[in-house]
Amino acid sequence: MIKLAEHKEYTQDQSIQSLPAPSRVYLPLSQHLGKHCLPEVKAGDTVNLGQRIAGIQAHVWAPVHASVSGKVAGIQDWAHPVLSRCKAIVIENDGEDRVVAGLKQRSKEEVRSLSPEQVRAIALEAGIVGMGGATFPAHVKLNPPKPIDTLIINGAECEPYLTSDSRLMVEYHYQLLLGIEAVAACLGVKNVYVGIEENKPDAIKAMRAQLRDNGWHLRVLSSRYPQGGEKQLIKNVLSREVPRGKLPFDVGVVVHNVATVFALYEALYFSKPLYERLVTVTGSLFEHPKNLRVRLGTPIKELIAYCGPLREEPAKIIMGGPMMGIAQYSDDVPVIKSSGGVLLLSGDEARQLSEEPCIRCGACVRECPVGLMPTSIDLCGRAELWQQAKEYGALDCIECGVCSYVCPAGRNLVQSIKRAKLEAVK
Repeated sequence: MIKLAEHKEYTQDQSIQSLPAPSRVYLPLSQHLGKHCLPEVKAGDTVNLGQRIAGIQAHVWAPVHASVSGKVAGIQDWAHPVLSRCKAIVIENDGEDRVVAGLKQRSKEEVRSLSPEQVRAIALEAGIVGMGGATFPAHVKLNPPKPIDTLIINGAECEPYLTSDSRLMVEYHYQLLLGIEAVAACLGVKNVYVGIEENKPDAIKAMRAQLRDNGWHLRVLSSRYPQGGEKQLIKNVLSREVPRGKLPFDVGVVVHNVATVFALYEALYFSKPLYERLVTVTGSLFEHPKNLRVRLGTPIKELIAYCGPLREEPAKIIMGGPMMGIAQYSDDVPVIKSSGGVLLLSGDEARQLSEEPCIRCGACVRECPVGLMPTSIDLCGRAELWQQAKEYGALDCIECGVCSYVCPAGRNLVQSIKRAKLEAVK
């Protein structure tokens, strides 16, 4: 793992604010790992806040819910922060925030009496996915196919610039405690760890007492990247190594991000579907960078305007952080379930290095957090030797970007490996 400039000073002390709901939201039918949802509404329909508007029958999926009340303006191709373009349900906001009927609040005792099957059903109904970026449906992860003995809550937030998870732990530590309790009960484990990087002293202080009172454990981790990767977190918290091609449950562990746990808390206690999330809007170009609570489907230009004015026009807009985030071609792309940040970079910050021939220095091999040979996978990918790339472990790549970051020749290694991964599974 490597030490990066953190750039968290822009927003680490910024309390969470709510962004006003936009006049129109664009809700993509793909916001999770798995099959795309199918619309369950049509143009002209009136919808309520929190109403399910898209779904599909599949093992790995999560429904989509309306993030405002109003009228469905249409279903159309729209910019997508990951897929470039995707079908999206467009809703005209009527400004009333008329909540869907049937939502109920539950007491602590009622939540504690829920069976694991009921908790998983609520997670599915609420459309909760892994909100650290992977977007794997939470109801599937709450039902591991093998026995587990440990739950790890990921509060590392190792990506530079991003601070929304940190602020969540500072401002909603009691609610997170209730969410962790529900997840642990659903999984049937008592061994619980929360991992937080040492550069988040306020979050550490807020969580420590809560965890101690429940007999759970806090692990203060070194601020190195990618500390928040599931396999890296398991190794550094428990000294267990997940073998190549295996998953955390193969070593008896389930890992959930703090934002995912908070979303589950809201679903269990308030029947609240996942229709909004916390987003860090940051970078040196903003006069007022912030941590915002944002309705899903909000175009990112609304977030940028709210945190402006800008000191200059950005050279690059990234959804996420600088290492694993994705550069956007339009500020019309909406916030989706995986959108943890909006980062604006200046021309100097986003300057593009010219690719040079690989000099066989081995830096990418030494620093790869999952022990791969990125340069070999890259060479296979450029030669379109997809099966050979797979044999070199392309599918185990976590796309953290470390190989590209440390390469003195400026090779676009992670982009090449991403393509090899896509081709290797066809």
